[in-house]
Amino acid sequence: MSVKLITKYAQKFINPHELDAVKTQVSAAHNALANRDGLGNDFLGWLDLPENYDKEEFARIKAAAERIKKKADILIVIGIGGSYLGARAAIELLRSPYYNNLKKDTPDIYFVGNNISPTYLNEILSICEGKELCVNVISKSGTTTEPALAFRIFKKLMEDRYGKEEAKTRIFATTDKARGTLKELSDAEGYETFVIADDVGGRYSVLTAVGLLPIAVSGADIDKIMEGARAARLAYSKDDMNDCYKYAALRNILYRKGKSVEMLVSYDPAFT
Repeated sequence: MSVKLITKYAQKFINPHELDAVKTQVSAAHNALANRDGLGNDFLGWLDLPENYDKEEFARIKAAAERIKKKADILIVIGIGGSYLGARAAIELLRSPYYNNLKKDTPDIYFVGNNISPTYLNEILSICEGKELCVNVISKSGTTTEPALAFRIFKKLMEDRYGKEEAKTRIFATTDKARGTLKELSDAEGYETFVIADDVGGRYSVLTAVGLLPIAVSGADIDKIMEGARAARLAYSKDDMNDCYKYAALRNILYRKGKSVEMLVSYDPAFT
């Protein structure tokens, strides 16, 4: 499936020469990305992820997903912001918005640690009663309040239910490569860990273990996802006013004309 930009409905608001006039700005933005010399250049690792990802870790992600599928009725994913939204969006798109309600041979997946609602957490705990569990806790530092609180509760639940030795085979941590509270705890407890790279921000992390492990557990083919990402990288990495750059340019022109509100509308729940 490919996504194309259709601009015909914007043409009555924008003159062709206006689009030509911003091409130099688009080119400058492209060069800043390509040369890694613009603002925020220390968080551009996502640009190369489709090509330069850790192949050994990728294999471990797939192996861990298979173990989770065999062991668990439910995978609990603990994370906030980009640490869960990418995986959730991908599962709803590639599998179903109603994934947990479908008949399937993969575990249900519930996301916690993204709020501090006791009602929400108690309802998830109730769902987990009598079910086989695995946990994927995702946090670069391990000190973010919402996921830290949720992990404290689920860590105790896992250890009470399975004992420490079995629990550590069911808990997977996605965190910093070398430092941080969660990394230290994971090493001490013996959890399998996956890396959140220093140069990849949360909202761009879906093609790392942050997104790929839950997505793989859902049964989606992460090899094909990376293949598609490589194709998109090739298609959209040229300075030729491709659809991505054209969309940004059109939005900028419309914004300058006072069109400051944009509605993103989809009539298929999988795209929302």
